[in-house]
Amino acid sequence: MGIALFDLDNTLIAGDSDYLWGCFLAEQGIVDRVSHERENRRFYDQYKAGDLDIHEFLEFQLRPLAMHSMDTLKQLRKHYLQKMITPILLSEAQALIDKHRNQGDTLVVITATNRFITEPIVAMYGIPHLLATEPELVDGAYTGAVSGIPCFQAGKVEKLTGWLEDNRQSLDDSWFYSDSHNDLPLLNEVTHPVAVDPDEILEQHARQHNWPVISLR
Repeated sequence: MGIALFDLDNTLIAGDSDYLWGCFLAEQGIVDRVSHERENRRFYDQYKAGDLDIHEFLEFQLRPLAMHSMDTLKQLRKHYLQKMITPILLSEAQALIDKHRNQGDTLVVITATNRFITEPIVAMYGIPHLLATEPELVDGAYTGAVSGIPCFQAGKVEKLTGWLEDNRQSLDDSWFYSDSHNDLPLLNEVTHPVAVDPDEILEQHARQHNWPVISLR
């Protein structure tokens, strides 16, 4: 028995939950449509290029959470999941997860996207553990700030290291499935790195290092 780590966006789902949340908020008139869509696209392009300033992005991404009550946010999220996420869940992703579950592996999603967005998506796949960027909560309300380090690039390794220690786990027999070259710091740490529907940079790296390249689409 080992540990199976999964990226979420464009790996277990056929889209980016962070980007789609921004699109949803704009469509619903929760944020200014023109300016929010422009910034949302700018940050997404930076992410794909590998030069995203994660702190600048999170200031933009978490701001709407601080503008509404938790009840309102949960109602918005329920609609968002139905409209934007359910259609992009992947049956082959579920089959891969179930394969690792049946092998007795510990299942963990590790994602840069914040917990408010990702927690219910991970639950849809029946995965018990989630490491994500944590929005700061004070007295039951989001502040718009980040709690701790963002779960992004090398931050994923740092977050996972602490989690492994706390849970008496190791990477001795470990898998990590990801689509993005932003995850190379963690892909290089595991026993079995797997590129899933990878971006161009990750695909080139994977083939140079004889890593499996698979598709869940």
